[in-house]
Amino acid sequence: MERKEYYAVIFTSKRTDGDNGYGKMAERMEELAGQQPGFIGIESARDANLGITVSYWESLEAIKHWKENSAHQTAQKLGKSSWYEDYFVRICKVERDYGMNE
Repeated sequence: MERKEYYAVIFTSKRTDGDNGYGKMAERMEELAGQQPGFIGIESARDANLGITVSYWESLEAIKHWKENSAHQTAQKLGKSSWYEDYFVRICKVERDYGMNE
């Protein structure tokens, strides 16, 4: 199904050693993001060195509201202090999408 233009937030990260509560918080953030207006979906992959999470949103305003969510801000602070050696965020406009079975 082709969708009109939307946005992708690409979060790449290098984790610190150990879980330190990361797994539980990641599950909570995915659940909470799913409740936000404008949220479309999320995909994530991780190996020993690199994690990539892509969340999809209907608008830049929806992304802004998610960034400002108080629980998400708490997770961001913990990420900076405990969970990530490094990370990078990219916000992209998706103009077209398609798949193998479409």
